[in-house]
Amino acid sequence: MSDTDLPRAASARGEQFVAVQASPEFQELRSRLRRFVFPLSALFLVWYFIYVLLGAFAHDFMATKVWGDINIGLIIGLGQFLSTFLITAIYVRWANREFDPRAEAIRAKMEGDAS
Repeated sequence: MSDTDLPRAASARGEQFVAVQASPEFQELRSRLRRFVFPLSALFLVWYFIYVLLGAFAHDFMATKVWGDINIGLIIGLGQFLSTFLITAIYVRWANREFDPRAEAIRAKMEGDAS
């Protein structure tokens, strides 16, 4: 490939990326990702801000003893960690089942068009 062929190849590759981004398959992939990720993220943020607000304004409630030195604040705080791991596991399972196969199909189609 000569030096003059490189810009032409890069331009063709760029046009291919733009075409893929405009394709219905890619738009559906983005839509599915957003429909899954945004609500789950919003749910977690609400849950997190409730914890912060309770810690800031509901001291007596958060200090309520549940068992020994274990109080509600500690339980909710540990629940934050558990919910993070749970959300991650749910996302990984969803991505492996729904997202990754569709993304792989788009990539394979794009690489097949390039050859």
